[in-house]
Amino acid sequence: MMKSSYILSLCAAVLLSAFQLPVHAADAVEVKSIAEREVSTAVNGKKTAHRVTVDKAVPGEEIIYTTTFKNLTGKPAGNIVITNPVPNDSIYKGGSANGANTTITFSVDGGKTYAAPDRLTVKTKEGANRSAQPADYTHIRWTYKGELGVGKSGSVSFRATIK
Repeated sequence: MMKSSYILSLCAAVLLSAFQLPVHAADAVEVKSIAEREVSTAVNGKKTAHRVTVDKAVPGEEIIYTTTFKNLTGKPAGNIVITNPVPNDSIYKGGSANGANTTITFSVDGGKTYAAPDRLTVKTKEGANRSAQPADYTHIRWTYKGELGVGKSGSVSFRATIK
């Protein structure tokens, strides 16, 4: 089987509305991203939580960023990497990144390098190194393990709070 390689990046400036991202190989992998908030409603006296699309967000609000991807080719797609910047004026919510069958790594240097959280460090104002905290993360990267089958799809997501 021939492996195809797809590297997908999202632009933080447009994450507050749904969009389809162009891919290196036309019509190979469809990628969609959406920003949502969780809301609770009462139906027949019972509270239920659901998500609604976000057009605008206010400080303190938690936003859920979800990226879905689907293999549109006639063969398995491999080497799928999805990279999301943490939107400007937002703080990543620690432990919220998820994606089935993926390895998740983070960047604290604007997306130049990636590592597991326990391997990330940042310099203090005094020049010393300290362990990076979720608020230091600038980008999140999901590397899909194996190949995505024909017609199959997946999703990755994370939460961030607006500053």
